[in-house]
Amino acid sequence: MDALLFAPVAVAIALTPGPNNFCGLNNGIRAGVGTALVATIGRAAAFAIFLTVSAVGLGAMLLASEAAFTVVKWVGACYLFWLGWKAWRSREFGGLELVEGSEAAPSAAAVPIRSLILQEFLLGITNPKAIILFAAVFPQFIDPAQPAAHQFLVLGSVYLMAEFVSTAVYATGGRQIRRVIRSQRGVVRLNKATGGFFMGAGGLLLAANR
Repeated sequence: MDALLFAPVAVAIALTPGPNNFCGLNNGIRAGVGTALVATIGRAAAFAIFLTVSAVGLGAMLLASEAAFTVVKWVGACYLFWLGWKAWRSREFGGLELVEGSEAAPSAAAVPIRSLILQEFLLGITNPKAIILFAAVFPQFIDPAQPAAHQFLVLGSVYLMAEFVSTAVYATGGRQIRRVIRSQRGVVRLNKATGGFFMGAGGLLLAANR
């Protein structure tokens, strides 16, 4: 095991576009980079569960189970469709106050941070691709000659930190997007783009195989 060699691999995997990273981008747009990073606690908690499951050997069993994989896949897809439909129909700016012709700014009625943490958690825990990552790919970096528990702890910590790096990148991009939203029409377009992405991700999830 070499945590230093694993770190860039972890960051590259964490930066891969997906529902959680788009959630980080969306949180960056609507709530700012700091709030997006705090919300990533939910994602880290979900992935920590998968890491624990993989460490005790249950991950391979879940990966081998067609029924378990299908259940997680459908639950995740339904949640993504629900998020997408809600965003598509919305004409609000989710925690931002829009003054026509000027940059959107945080409003007093911002989305509670607990809700954002929960959303990140649910997106992470219902993503079957995370099962593949932690149950099939992650163990490839484990040295069988060394204690497995310690390696899972170290490599898992490195990967979870990589997820916070990924959030920082996506949320910073979202913060830049917020600068160009200066009209109600822009809000509607953003909401439809957000909804379209989540529903599209749900469709791709349904088409996913182990």
